[in-house]
Amino acid sequence: MSTRVAAPAETSGKPLRDVVYETLRAELMNGDIKFGERLTEPKVSTRFGISRTPVREALTVLCSDGLLQREEYGFSPVRPSIPLVRDLYELRITLEMGGLQRAMQNADVVHDHALLRAEREAWLVLQADPPEQEPGFVVRDEEFHVTLLTASGNAEMVRALRSVNSRIRHVRMYDFMVNNRIETTISEHLAILDAVLADDLSLAYRLLHTHIGESLDVVLDRVTRAIAAMSLATD
Repeated sequence: MSTRVAAPAETSGKPLRDVVYETLRAELMNGDIKFGERLTEPKVSTRFGISRTPVREALTVLCSDGLLQREEYGFSPVRPSIPLVRDLYELRITLEMGGLQRAMQNADVVHDHALLRAEREAWLVLQADPPEQEPGFVVRDEEFHVTLLTASGNAEMVRALRSVNSRIRHVRMYDFMVNNRIETTISEHLAILDAVLADDLSLAYRLLHTHIGESLDVVLDRVTRAIAAMSLATD
């Protein structure tokens, strides 16, 4: 495990679980914790100087994120599969573009403008006061894409997208570790919403396809670097 000393949890102003979770998540995503390295409750508890309960909760969330996997004794980092990530992104693109295509090809399919206007207002608030660069922003990003697809009216496509999102969330977090990526995402989301609300679905289609493609490029670059760092022998 990284030998960096975490800030005292008791004085951080955050719940102990969140302190452990955010610290370990950053180290996992930056490649500071190597593949094959074991994280155990006693070891992590000693490092942070806290009881095992918040440590156990943090490790459980990291497993849910797909960053850690349970071993016979303790936990170890998950090695992302680049081919699988590409396949899942291809499925994601198919689903999201399909939501626009069905409205473009069938005049009876009309997007829920009320739902999209509410989403637009929420992103305008974010644009006025952008959050800090933080991997957890991926959850809010997912909400946008799910809402956009929901507005096209096919509940089964939405269900499939949620499933895909849950499987790529652990790598999509890398998208929001790059400078200005959150600000760029906000602007792109608003442009897509404006195009759909203006019934310019062809423009919305092009903007959405570019948006997801750029996200994939960032993710693959960051994941590849992290894999290389985590593959190095532990000192």
